[in-house]
Amino acid sequence: MGRLFGTDGARGIAGGELTADLAMKIGASAAYVLGESKKIKVIVGMDTRYSGDMLACAVNAGLLSMGADVIFVGVVPTPAVSFLVTHLKADMGVMISASHNPAKYNGIKLFNNKGYKLADEIEEKIEHYILDEKLPECTNIGRYERDENLKNKYINFLYTLANDYNGLKVVVDCANGSASATAPTLFEKLNVNAKIIFDSPDGVNINDNCGSTHLDALISKVKEVQADLGIAYDGDADRCLLVTNDGDVIDGDYVLAICGKYLKEKGRLNNNAIVGTVMSNLGLRKFCESENINFVATKVGDRYVLEEMLNKDYVIGGEQSGHVIFKEYANTGDGELTSLMVLNILSERKCKLSELASIMDKYPQVLVNVNVTKEGKTSFGEDAEINALIKKYEEELNGDGRILIRDSGTENLIRVMIEGKNTEEISRMATDIADLINKKFGI
Repeated sequence: MGRLFGTDGARGIAGGELTADLAMKIGASAAYVLGESKKIKVIVGMDTRYSGDMLACAVNAGLLSMGADVIFVGVVPTPAVSFLVTHLKADMGVMISASHNPAKYNGIKLFNNKGYKLADEIEEKIEHYILDEKLPECTNIGRYERDENLKNKYINFLYTLANDYNGLKVVVDCANGSASATAPTLFEKLNVNAKIIFDSPDGVNINDNCGSTHLDALISKVKEVQADLGIAYDGDADRCLLVTNDGDVIDGDYVLAICGKYLKEKGRLNNNAIVGTVMSNLGLRKFCESENINFVATKVGDRYVLEEMLNKDYVIGGEQSGHVIFKEYANTGDGELTSLMVLNILSERKCKLSELASIMDKYPQVLVNVNVTKEGKTSFGEDAEINALIKKYEEELNGDGRILIRDSGTENLIRVMIEGKNTEEISRMATDIADLINKKFGI
């Protein structure tokens, strides 16, 4: 990846790394690169962070300055921007969000005219004009339109995909984020008994002890009201995690197993494959083996999952974090869509979520991060002593676990991840490997 864009757009502390000036340059450079000297139409949305207005104004100014026409749709989920790009036949989409991160962070995600996140090489071209080369002058200023009602087109689209849920009792956690603008309306239209929580954003409470990264409140509420299940979105609602009536967490790997098996039974699992990442739980891989489904692993990042799906015409893929892509219906991860897909199966099978999830046994997973030098980040993999220790523990696991050591895409970190049947054993292994990496390459 380049210098500004990570696996999910440009991201940083608003007003710190991510300034209004940078946001304007991103908007202008993106309009120039994607416009290719043509007049283009751009859909712009944001989540509920207090910095969203500042960055939206700056991005919009940059887009307009290079002749792009802007339709600003206000607070919407990230997948709504992707949907509206294709629905309105726009040339580009921009989402201002830092997803699951705290309120002080923000980010800028870019989409092409098909609603896909931009390829690495396109983002690198945009970075080139932001950092290295001055943009040409443009006197053909674009026009600006604001239409926050367009989110209703996205809500109505989701509604068309829903079954009759027979009054299922659900608790929905909107993370005080983008889902607050769509989920209450959507679930009011559905035949469910829905309790909506954390749908009162104030600019600073997004993801604050709520949402898909903080499930305790949702678990408590599900138990308190004796709901059939709980649904949690993240700040921009492109992720979804679920909670059973007993309070057990159903993550993206479980969703892939549940929905992948369902699609295969219906004859809709194209090329008989589920796409995950190198971080997908070993339990998902074992499940795929047992069902004679091909498991395809990509680099971490839903953009790489989608690339593989497009290259091989796969229909379902995602990450443990809850980014799940249903290629039949969407071009990016969509939390609300994911929840409807699971609810559809529940209503058809007339069973509990825990029963659906029982098809997969999740392996305990331990992750230890090691802060390393810049040089250590690239050279640790060549160290004979580290490799010998990894090989020793792989032999001890004897096929009932796995070891994955990878460098962070955004920080000077080495991530030591081990899966196995015995949590105490894999914790010891992960600590030993992390300690050795730290001894040799730590800061």
